[in-house]
Amino acid sequence: MSDPADIVCNNNGPLRVSGNFVIKDAAGNAFDVSGRAVIALCRCGHSANKPFCDGSHNKAGFQSVVAACKLPPPAPKP
Repeated sequence: MSDPADIVCNNNGPLRVSGNFVIKDAAGNAFDVSGRAVIALCRCGHSANKPFCDGSHNKAGFQSVVAACKLPPPAPKP
């Protein structure tokens, strides 16, 4: 069995995804990330290669420090 995906929220940077993962677009088509065990997803919105990080957060001065927390319970569905 493959390792599950692991997602790390990097402070002032991208989401680092590793393990067994598939990245799909809104239509459900998978991106070809063959040969990669780790990818970085853009959080700043400045990447020219969205949804993937291209390092633009550094030039843009993106700031976002993330700390793990417990989410509130989901709202009941009507």
